[in-house]
Amino acid sequence: MRKVDLGWTRIFVEVARCGTLSEAAARLNITQPAVSYQIRRAEAEFGTPLLRRLHRGVELTDAGRRVFDILAREVDQIDRLAEDLRHGPAKTMLRLFTDYAFSALWLIPRIERFRAAWPQFELQVIATQHTDPAQLRAGDLAVIFGRGADLGRGAVPLLPEVVVPLRAGGFAAGLAQAPLIHLDSQQHPPPWFTWADYFAAFGMEREPRTDRGDLRFNTYSLVIEAALAGQGVALGWRGLIEPFVERGLLIPAGPELAARDAGAGDRGYHMLPGGGDTEGLQRWLLAECAAHVMARR
Repeated sequence: MRKVDLGWTRIFVEVARCGTLSEAAARLNITQPAVSYQIRRAEAEFGTPLLRRLHRGVELTDAGRRVFDILAREVDQIDRLAEDLRHGPAKTMLRLFTDYAFSALWLIPRIERFRAAWPQFELQVIATQHTDPAQLRAGDLAVIFGRGADLGRGAVPLLPEVVVPLRAGGFAAGLAQAPLIHLDSQQHPPPWFTWADYFAAFGMEREPRTDRGDLRFNTYSLVIEAALAGQGVALGWRGLIEPFVERGLLIPAGPELAARDAGAGDRGYHMLPGGGDTEGLQRWLLAECAAHVMARR
């Protein structure tokens, strides 16, 4: 059986899709006579017309439709393969589960450094307040706030919980008189420091009835936005709020309170690896968090 010469295949597919020889020639950046020549070659190979000439343009014959249905798929697959090969092997996907505060305030300002150090990975960040460690699979990693003992034996400490009251530069009220900005929790008691914890730790009391101006949010990013807008004083978690303090947008309004000094042990952000190709991401997270902790000593 004589093998078919397939040098005309892309031109034939383009003509069939465009419906005119002139438009196909323009798309392929060749002359219309060259297109006509290749179509004649194709029809000679099959010994039957593949296109029906119309007053304006062309349409496929029954034989042409059968040829097109096969060749169009093959041409598209070759194009996709060529695109993949030009851009190298597909990147390995890593999934990082963490809460909204860590992803928005800690991860995003630093993520370019991870991409530069580990370009072979594609990172998918899944922001959620309800990560189940048991659901992590190979290629997954979680950064979860809590106590190491509650998170399991594989939990690795990243950022210990340390809070400091923060106010905007133009906000002048003292801590005992100021409206406070609270981070609400669906858990009781909340798994992090609250204003009640803070005042109790330092033996402080608020002036009567000042809580009438308090604000409450269920997302930490909104707590920070409200503080930036001068709406009150917020508890700032060290590791998340440094950019605002360093730029002078938020100013400490009281002493720091650390979990280890308040009977909360190692409470803070911990890393839970799910295995697979996450070793590079683990090392990067550990190095970045260790640099923050060392800088504060």
